[in-house]
Amino acid sequence: MLDISRIKAITLDLDDTLWPIWPTIQRAEQALAAWLTQHAPGAAAVFADKEARLALRDHVVQTRPELGHDLSALRRESIRSALHRAQEDTALAEAAFDIFFAERMRVELFEDVLPALTALSARFPLIAVSNGNAHVARVGLGQFFAHSLSASEFGVAKPDARIFHAAAGKVGVASADVLHVGDDAALDVLGALGAGMQTVWVNRAQHAWSHAKQPHHTVETLTQLVALLE
Repeated sequence: MLDISRIKAITLDLDDTLWPIWPTIQRAEQALAAWLTQHAPGAAAVFADKEARLALRDHVVQTRPELGHDLSALRRESIRSALHRAQEDTALAEAAFDIFFAERMRVELFEDVLPALTALSARFPLIAVSNGNAHVARVGLGQFFAHSLSASEFGVAKPDARIFHAAAGKVGVASADVLHVGDDAALDVLGALGAGMQTVWVNRAQHAWSHAKQPHHTVETLTQLVALLE
């Protein structure tokens, strides 16, 4: 059972908790493809082939395991590898990534997010904890968050307990006094439980729970979360 009286801070996942991620990534990839078609058509052809694109990413992951927690670095290195394979200027990778990243920051929030963040941030310090490469300030939500912690900046990703402990430390509270809220059963819920936090699973799609350990509570929307904590 959730012990609301213990909550002194809330950590929040971003992708698929505050906005749907795949429409955002698809738009960003389309913008990248259009830019590459104009500036590096050989690399554009590599990315247009799904099998070649996935093989390229797998190659980067295998040969650069130190980048596994950093999605921006993985994307940038994949672009560089495509340019190299097409015998085009690899220096274009930075500009190409900037095109992708600018579009990746254009997110469409779930309709419950702004009212919920307004209510929650008035009562608790909020800390963003994400394996993705979104920045709360760049997506227009910086005013709601006391801190933001990403795997790419911290060096390890969820479900590693260290990133949860670091988030709690950002606001000077014990992990046991933090409520973590997120959509991913393994990365968010099990990860936060392993770090000693209370957890709320945001299950917008009404998936079945398939793990032995249970979240402290489940909600379908952040509106329900706000009501739960009142």
